[in-house]
Amino acid sequence: MHIVRHLRVWISAMCIAGSGSGAVIAAPVLTPPDPGIDALMQRYDGQVPGAAVLVLHDGQPVFRRGYGLAVLEDRTAVTAQTNFRLASVSKQFTAAAILLLAEDGALSLDDPLKRWLPSLPAAADAITLRQLLSHTSGLLDYEDLMAADATAQVHDPDVLHLLEGQDRTYFTPGTAYRYSNSGYALLALVVGKASGSDFATFLHQRIFLPLGMRDSVAHQDGVDDIARRAYGYSERDGRWQRTDQSPTSAVLGDGGVYSSLDDLARWDAALYDQRLLKSTSLKQMFSPATPTAEPDVPFYGFGWRLNGGAQWHSGESIGFRNVILRYPAQRLTVIVLSNRNAPEPYPLALQIARRWLDTVQ
Repeated sequence: MHIVRHLRVWISAMCIAGSGSGAVIAAPVLTPPDPGIDALMQRYDGQVPGAAVLVLHDGQPVFRRGYGLAVLEDRTAVTAQTNFRLASVSKQFTAAAILLLAEDGALSLDDPLKRWLPSLPAAADAITLRQLLSHTSGLLDYEDLMAADATAQVHDPDVLHLLEGQDRTYFTPGTAYRYSNSGYALLALVVGKASGSDFATFLHQRIFLPLGMRDSVAHQDGVDDIARRAYGYSERDGRWQRTDQSPTSAVLGDGGVYSSLDDLARWDAALYDQRLLKSTSLKQMFSPATPTAEPDVPFYGFGWRLNGGAQWHSGESIGFRNVILRYPAQRLTVIVLSNRNAPEPYPLALQIARRWLDTVQ
């Protein structure tokens, strides 16, 4: 069933308007089905792994629709409440957790990593938390350290153990950029150490609950349940096969958060004001921390890719492909979540955003 009713009423009831200014909305509201966006999303529609699309302008949804199925086996449809594994879109929550702890005075971004994780070898002596946030630590990729035939899932502490045995880095910390899942897995452990809690609990208590993200969770199998869960699939030999988990899917800090369109709308709203993070923290999150050679990523901030006036991040795992794309000057956000191995949704999000960029002020 399409998720299209009462868009303006929905957003008011959810209390997630970003500006609080009462400004007139310049962007057109497209009531699904919309021929233009539906044509872009055609391959996701029907009895196939699907996608959820949300466009927000000035805190209000101007397009919101689910396509296809969240669960093929019982034909559960995708809705705005369907929770997808965010994969690397999770990194912005890990970064926010570190910034919250810095605001608390529990840690400093310039702390040596080994202050919190002293078991790391000497090669990590010069690494700081700031370098982990900006992917300039030079840490080895933990995926490359796992046995080629590994089937058991690794967790964030296992990432630490893998790195404990590697007294080397790709480069001198702080001298170059290399995207690092290892760094964000270690940041999750630092959150646990500095908060006296654990990463999943900290996100729940300090980010998800305060923002009303009631169904978002850093998922731990056997510990929590994921409401309205989408399962991941991959197309193989013309057939869809469930590929929901891999040996790295249980690592939380680099990609373990599940969330929905509705909850991510609340998160997006919090990035415009100080309801969660202070203005100084938000400025750090979205300031260029390091240049990169990645396409459409001139700079990386803390958990965000920065390209001129755009702030974005994608997420890829064995059966999910996601993106959040923000244009804060235009107060425009496009979110695409999908439970399939292809295609990458970033180009789709760019095309969808163009429907509004020429009309909003």
